[in-house]
Amino acid sequence: MTSKIVRHEIRPGAGEARERLDKCLAAHLPELSRSRLKALILDGRLTAGGVALTDPAHRVRPGVLLALEVPPAVAAEPRAQAIALDVVYEDADLIVIDKPVGLVVHPAAGNPDGTLVNALLAHCGETLSGIGGVRRPGIVHRLDKDTSGLMVAAKTDAAHHALAEQFAARTITRGYRAVVWGLPSPLRGEIAGAIGRNPRNRKKMAVVDNGGKLALTRYRVERALAQGAAALIRCRLGTGRTHQIRVHLAHIGHPLIGDSLYGSGRGRSRALPDPAQAAIRSFGRQALHAWLLGFTHPSTGVKIQFESNLPCDIKMLIDSLAQP
Repeated sequence: MTSKIVRHEIRPGAGEARERLDKCLAAHLPELSRSRLKALILDGRLTAGGVALTDPAHRVRPGVLLALEVPPAVAAEPRAQAIALDVVYEDADLIVIDKPVGLVVHPAAGNPDGTLVNALLAHCGETLSGIGGVRRPGIVHRLDKDTSGLMVAAKTDAAHHALAEQFAARTITRGYRAVVWGLPSPLRGEIAGAIGRNPRNRKKMAVVDNGGKLALTRYRVERALAQGAAALIRCRLGTGRTHQIRVHLAHIGHPLIGDSLYGSGRGRSRALPDPAQAAIRSFGRQALHAWLLGFTHPSTGVKIQFESNLPCDIKMLIDSLAQP
C-alpha cells in the first residue's frame, strides 16, 4: 500500500477529441476503475494548466496536458479504536456526540484511523458495521476537523435512512456560533450564493457563478467585539454544502477568525491591543462551533433538540476580544 501521492500526466490525442474525461482517463489508466476516476475528478484531483476540472462529463481537448493526483490507498474497512467520546444522547437507534476540535469524522487519505468512525465502532460494537457504507458507518453528516460541536450518527439502517432523508429535505435544525472579523452589516441577514470547487485551488470551495450548488446561510450578530473589529454571530444553515459557513462569511468580507484557508485576517489584528493579538495568534483553528442540533427521532417521531456550550478556547478568545 503506497504512502505517497502518485501523479499521472496524460496528453489526449486527436482521436479522443470530445471524449468524456472519466472515459478518457480510464483508457489511459486501466489500473484505476472508472468510478474511482470519477471520484478523483469530483474531489478536484484533476487539473489542466493548473485549473481543476471537476466535471467527469467534461469533454477532452486534444493536446491539453491533464495531471491527475492519486492519493494513498486506505484500508478497506476501518477498525474499532477506543477513543473517548462526549456522548450527549444515545439510544438503540442513534447517538449524539459533542465532537472536539481535531477529531476527523471518517477515514480518508492522511487520516486512516483515529477518527470518529473508529471511535463509534468501538463504542457501539459490530452492530454499526456497514450502516450507511463500509467506510462511513452510521455517518449522515460531518463537521470539519477543526470545527467543534454536535453531530448525530445512526446505529441502524432504518435510522440512517430516516436521518438522511431529513438532511436531504432540509428539516434538520442546525445552529452554529462563530467569531468573525469585522461587524457584519446588516446585523441580521441571509447569504445566498452557489458553492463549488474553487477553480484556482482544488483544496478550497468558493461562491461560483457556474457549476456550483445552491447554498443559503442565515446569520445574526450576537455580540460586537473589539469595538467592531470582530463579532460573535449565530448562523443557521438553509443548505449543507462543504465549508458552507466558512465560504459564505469570507465571501461577504467577514471570515472566521483563525480560518487559514478562507482568510485568517492577520492584517486586521494589528490594530487590536496586545493581549487580543496574542490570543488570536495562539488560536489554532477556525472559530466555529455547532451549538444546536434538532431532528425528528426516526422511531418515535418526536422532535428532539440538543444544545452545546461554547468550548473553552472560543470562550477565551471572546474574553480577550471583549477587553478594552
